Amino acid sequence: MSEQKASILLVEDDQNLGFVIQDALKRKGYNVHLCRDGKEGLKQFNETVYDLCVLDVMLPSKDGFSLAEDIRLTNAEVPIVFLTAKSQTEDRIAGFKAGGDDYLTKPFSHEELLLRIEAILRRTQGRTEDQRGRELFEIGAFTFDHRNLMLSHPSEERKLTKKEAEVLRLLCMHQDNVLPRELVLNMVWGDDTYFLGRSLDVFISRLRKYLKADPSVRIVNVHGVGFKLHVG
Repeated sequence: MSEQKASILLVEDDQNLGFVIQDALKRKGYNVHLCRDGKEGLKQFNETVYDLCVLDVMLPSKDGFSLAEDIRLTNAEVPIVFLTAKSQTEDRIAGFKAGGDDYLTKPFSHEELLLRIEAILRRTQGRTEDQRGRELFEIGAFTFDHRNLMLSHPSEERKLTKKEAEVLRLLCMHQDNVLPRELVLNMVWGDDTYFLGRSLDVFISRLRKYLKADPSVRIVNVHGVGFKLHVG
């Protein structure tokens, strides 16, 4: 599996442990991005395609369980491994309920972590490849290529900004379901303050303008909750 250079998101606030785990994974050939807190981890996850996530449970800003739940809102398949100092049964159950695939209690053997990651990736490799296909979306008469930031219509092509593409991708992944404002703000901007909320409204207005060439495509306001992408 290491020959395929799988990408791993590691979220660990213990600086020494984070560097040790990152180094061990890199030595096995994995591409590893290390984040220090939950909010940073969520933003990074939304910006890059990962094959697996390794999340500490006790994190600043957003704990590992909450982070996993947010990840699951946009990606139901990516494997998640929790790292924690807690060993009680209730904590393990909470981890699996939050969407975890495996759970290691600190202190743990780095070799055991590597073996578990290899086993999970062997089991889920096909599912992970399917997730990469979610970079392309059909939106009525439009084709949206998230990875290349391109929104294409038979009459025109438009290069989106990175944030425009992130917002549109979230709308696409929640098509015909309500997308909460707080989720968009936390995943794209890393915070959900009032002023960022006003920025989000501007981005939604831009996307509506870009999509107006197909009248069947609508971004609907759900008052007090969020937005819904409707096609048809």
